[in-house]
Amino acid sequence: MSWDWQVFCRDTLTGDVVPGCYGHGDVTTYLNWMLSAWGWTISVSVCSLVLALAVGVVVGTLRTLPLDRPGNRLLAMLGNVWVELFRNVPLLVQIFLWYFVVPALVPPLKALPGFVMVVLALGLFTSSRIAEQMRSGILALPRGQRNAALALGMSTWQSYRYVLLPMAFRIIVPPLTSESMNIVKNSAVAFAVSISELTMFAMQAQEETARGTEIYLAVTGLYVLTALAINRIMAFIERRTRVPGLIVAGGH
Repeated sequence: MSWDWQVFCRDTLTGDVVPGCYGHGDVTTYLNWMLSAWGWTISVSVCSLVLALAVGVVVGTLRTLPLDRPGNRLLAMLGNVWVELFRNVPLLVQIFLWYFVVPALVPPLKALPGFVMVVLALGLFTSSRIAEQMRSGILALPRGQRNAALALGMSTWQSYRYVLLPMAFRIIVPPLTSESMNIVKNSAVAFAVSISELTMFAMQAQEETARGTEIYLAVTGLYVLTALAINRIMAFIERRTRVPGLIVAGGH
């Protein structure tokens, strides 16, 4: 088997090898295209993660509210419905729903680019998973922390803001690391609605060049590099936020 790594230096239109591999002007090489696709993958992943964290934290918190008030019971029920709905529908189906069905039901959304619809689908899908992790993190805290906050005269909101959430975030950093890496991998389904990310690049480039081995190895390397970068960033965050001597004694 012979390797042809010069495939990345070829012009995407003519197939000619471009000196230095980087295109300029009207010339675009497969290397330029792959790096652009990598940028789209990272953009989709980061935007989806921000949305997933914002929504997931809120929904997960609502699911742990004390059920001594009717309003809290309703909020907890809505949180449970949210998690079950988005967690149990396949991601690819949700992307198609957001891309084709939702704009048909809400015409103003037709003006939004496909990138936004993919971010909404991937972000809300992941928010259901983060919500479950947030709920588990809060419930893992000793019950005395909540009681102590209330005994000091804090409201329910203040007890979450100043006591429960800061500690719960520290507990769920490891599962959030996995979720952050998963969101990069799940971004690959964006090719289904023509977002030019890495998977779509690989599929099209290997068809045009017949060099699937080199193309897919390079794309795999970029996915691994991205995942390793996320892992190191989250490990740094975990070290910086660790509380020495913290013992999780859920319910005690």
